[in-house]
Amino acid sequence: MKVTVFGAGAIGGWIGARLANSGVSINVIARGNTFEALRSNGLTLISNGERLQASVNVECDAARLGIQDLVVLAVKAPALRGAAAQMKPLLGPDTVVVAAMNGVPWWFFHRFGDSLAGTQIESVDPGGAIARAIPPRQVVGCVVHAACILEAPAVINQFSGNKLILGEPSGGYTSRVRSLVDLFNSAGIETHASSQIQNDVWYKLWGNLCINPISSLTGATVDRIIADSDLRELLTKMMLEARTLGRRLGVSIDESPESRLQLLGSLGAFKSSMLQDADAGRKIELDALVGAVSELGRLVGVPTPTIDAILGLTRVNAQMRGLY
Repeated sequence: MKVTVFGAGAIGGWIGARLANSGVSINVIARGNTFEALRSNGLTLISNGERLQASVNVECDAARLGIQDLVVLAVKAPALRGAAAQMKPLLGPDTVVVAAMNGVPWWFFHRFGDSLAGTQIESVDPGGAIARAIPPRQVVGCVVHAACILEAPAVINQFSGNKLILGEPSGGYTSRVRSLVDLFNSAGIETHASSQIQNDVWYKLWGNLCINPISSLTGATVDRIIADSDLRELLTKMMLEARTLGRRLGVSIDESPESRLQLLGSLGAFKSSMLQDADAGRKIELDALVGAVSELGRLVGVPTPTIDAILGLTRVNAQMRGLY
């Protein structure tokens, strides 16, 4: 089986290290310091006090690898358009792309959403360039429930969670999803199949779309944000708007905002992924996490005034800091 990880950051590195340690031969596309670190030391995964070393084959040019059976795509949303163009040599007609990314994905409405099926989300995929480069029919959706940070190039610290949810954008259980579930489970990652992956995408987004921009604006860890009564009220308003919108799109959330915020607060003093990116001077995933929700609200006529206001504040703040 020919397997390539495209995007050897925290999540891609975690998945790649687990697969490599289970005996799967892994290729990694990387550049710069990450390329040099991978070539010298492979992937290093720190988990539960254990330090795992994984040997991988690293290339900077996808053309040197040719067509793959599986590509694990784990780049940040702002880098996706460039990554999609660079991935072309890896993709044959039967290549499966597992998109392990945050936010609303470009494939969200692939054979899903009734009258919305086939809708292109401009804030995620302007002009449809990503969908042309990575056809949604070749994608298996992936929702990540793991907290990992990149301590140094090719050195990943997995400090919480160890779960993937996989599913076809078009729904149902297929042989390729079942095979992937078996592959990742055998690598030590708790993996489940979803009959409708859009539900799982929206559930994870439900917390991310409010916590991430607020943390980027305030510079505060999640526990500090949730402990503030005024911010908790703001988060609740955003979550209620997103829950109403989700129902209109065909994805439902039965949980209350209070319950989800209590769960997030119990995880302690951690930085959201957007705050980690902002602190590191990287472009933030604002469009995939918040902009897409605002766009979808306008598309189907569901008001999202609180989400829109936070989107505008975060966008201007990030522009002023060179992060958007």
